[in-house]
Amino acid sequence: MDANHGDIVDALRHAGCGVLSLAALGRGAPDIMCSVGRRVLTMEIKDGQKVPSKQKLTQAEQAWAASWQGEHYLVSSVDEALAIVGEIRRGLR
Repeated sequence: MDANHGDIVDALRHAGCGVLSLAALGRGAPDIMCSVGRRVLTMEIKDGQKVPSKQKLTQAEQAWAASWQGEHYLVSSVDEALAIVGEIRRGLR
């Protein structure tokens, strides 16, 4: 679990989203499942403090994302996660 996981989860909940942490599942599963209204999406959280080249998805994460048929996002900050939610609410995604 990356250091910013809790901050992102807290911010999404404060913004009115339902959030379920999936980080303990491992095996490439995303870090969180998030509901925005009736839409359900997943997010893989990478540490925004790390060098971008070190924020690559693992092979297991890549395989999971390739098999997932729903919405899936890669985020590295509270701002990125909230921007996705905002765009969904405004009908831009």
